[in-house]
Parts: sequence; structure tokens; C-alpha cells
Amino acid sequence: MARSAPSTAARIELPERERGPLRSIMVRIAIVLSCIVVTAILVYIDRTGYRDNDKQGLTTLLDAFYYATVTLSTTGYGDVTPVSESARLINIVVITPLRFLFLIVLVGTTIEALTERSRQQFRFSRWRRHVRKHTVVVGYGMKGRSAVSALKDQGISAESIVVVDINGGAVKAATADGCVGVVGDARREEVLRQAAITGARQVIVASDSDDTSVLVTLTARRLNPTATIAAAAKEQQNIGVLRQGGADVVIPTAESAGRLLGLSITAPRAGELIEDLLEPVAGLQISEREVRPEDIGLSPARLSAQGEIVLTVIRGGISHRFDSGGVKVFQPGDRIVVIRATEVATRSAEAAAD
Repeated sequence: MARSAPSTAARIELPERERGPLRSIMVRIAIVLSCIVVTAILVYIDRTGYRDNDKQGLTTLLDAFYYATVTLSTTGYGDVTPVSESARLINIVVITPLRFLFLIVLVGTTIEALTERSRQQFRFSRWRRHVRKHTVVVGYGMKGRSAVSALKDQGISAESIVVVDINGGAVKAATADGCVGVVGDARREEVLRQAAITGARQVIVASDSDDTSVLVTLTARRLNPTATIAAAAKEQQNIGVLRQGGADVVIPTAESAGRLLGLSITAPRAGELIEDLLEPVAGLQISEREVRPEDIGLSPARLSAQGEIVLTVIRGGISHRFDSGGVKVFQPGDRIVVIRATEVATRSAEAAAD
């Protein structure tokens, strides 16, 4: 998570398509100015057909702009009036429609602003009412983006992911990816509450500094004692601190990368296998799921024939690894961790066989 000055306030940003508000405002200003200019030119061309209380006709371009302004804005002081038939005809045919357009732009901008504010408040209220069992990701740097990508690969919808980052640009990138964003310092309790962390099912702490990760983990665990918390640690010595602070899983990012580099040198094929697991879109995918009704009564080895390798069976909250021999057949309520080929890899293999 990018470092910046602490912020006491959090701002929620829901995902939506970029609308370009500045461009919209500039277009409205251009329309208003065009209406005034067109009206002033028409009035100045037929300036002898107007009467001023102080003089006969309009003599300067400034007089024409003055009349255009007070007429289009419906101020109407009555000091300048059209008296000739041509001037009155222009007022009926041209200036009156321009007045309507002028008012529509001005009033429409105000109504649109009020409508947008009401729409945002409605969306926030609806999101607050329905957000449950979601995932909170703290930090949207490289680790946070990769974590969100992995969640999507596992079938978790982007709408159920809330990204918290102190950097507004990072949050904007998260909302562009379909996530809900909260701009604020995740070390502060009120910011995590804005992310509805009390109702979250899982929390991923992907900060760029271990001290921030420890504080966020402590606060998150205090606010939500039941959520599964996974945190990243840059230094090995901070793993224990994060676990004591409430993290269920701690990933040592620097050492994990180093071990993978060493494995890729000493055992290149094994390194390729791990790389496939880390890039599930193109190769293998590791996932956790409940046993299906058709799996009950089967042994873990039987799933291998169906393209799934069982690594762990979770029964009664206890994990039984494939080499422990503790599970002979699947029972209702079991959860399994399996490795299988992704759909993309499967289709590629079928295409190559054809």
C-alpha cells in the first residue's frame, strides 16, 4: 500500500464507467456561450429595429450582448425592446428557442448534479444493506492486484471485493477492475468500518510495509474475530508477529520468491510446475471445494482419473494431507484441496490432440 500522509476520513468509490465530468461541463459552457454569441450577432445585424429607453436603436456590439444576456437569462429589464417586424420575427423564430436551450442547459446541469448525488447516496445505501461475506483487500499494489486476480480466477465476483488503499489512484484502478474502493488509511478503525469489515468473510493484507500490515491485521482481527486473514510479510522475523496479531496465513513474499528462483535453477521442471500454479489461467489451478454428491464413497485416488489430484482433505476442521493416509473415502461435509488443469489448458490440449 502506497505511503502518504494519514487521512482521518474514508471515501467509498463504487465501480462505474468513466463519464468525463470536466468535458461535460465544458460542453455545457460552450453551448451557453454559443447561444449568447449567436443572439448578440443577430440583434446587432438588425440593431435599428430595437428601441432603447435612452436612445433610438442599438449602436454598439456591447448593447447587443447586453440585450442577449438579459433576454436569454429571462432577466428582462425592459429597457431594450424589439420594435420592427423583422426584430420581432427573429425574437420569435430564433431567440426564443435559444432562450429555451440556454435555460435547459443551466437548469439541466443543476438537476443532473442533484440527481447524481442522490444516485450515489442510493447506491451507497443499497451496497451497505447487501454487503455480506465479502473480501476486503488492503493495498492495491502489485501484491493486491495479483490477489484480486487470483480471487477472480477462483470464481469470486469483483463486486464482492472491497479494496482499501490510501492512494486515490490505486482505488480508482480497483474500481475500474470492477471492485468497490475505499480511499483511506487502513490502519484506522473507521476506514476499515467503511469497508464493512465486520461482515467480511476474508481479509487480505497486501501492504508494502510490515509495520502497516501488523497494525491492519490487529485492527481487522479485533473488528472481525471470525474472518480468515491472510497477510504478506517482507521480512521473515515479522511472520510470528503477524500470526500473533491474528493472521491465519502469512506469506513471506521475499523468501518465497527467492525459494522459487533457487528451485527454478536446481529443478527447472519443478519450477515450471510451480509457475503453472501461480499462473492458473494458462496452466494448472489449485482450488478448494466441497466434495460433490457423486464423490462421496470414493477414495482420493479415484479423482485422479477425473483430472483432479487431491492434496488435502479437510474433515471436521482438521487437514489430512495426501501422504497421511488418514482419509480412505470421502464423506459428506468434507472439503478437498485439489490441483486440476484450467479450462484454457484443457481446451489447448484437446486442440493439439486433434
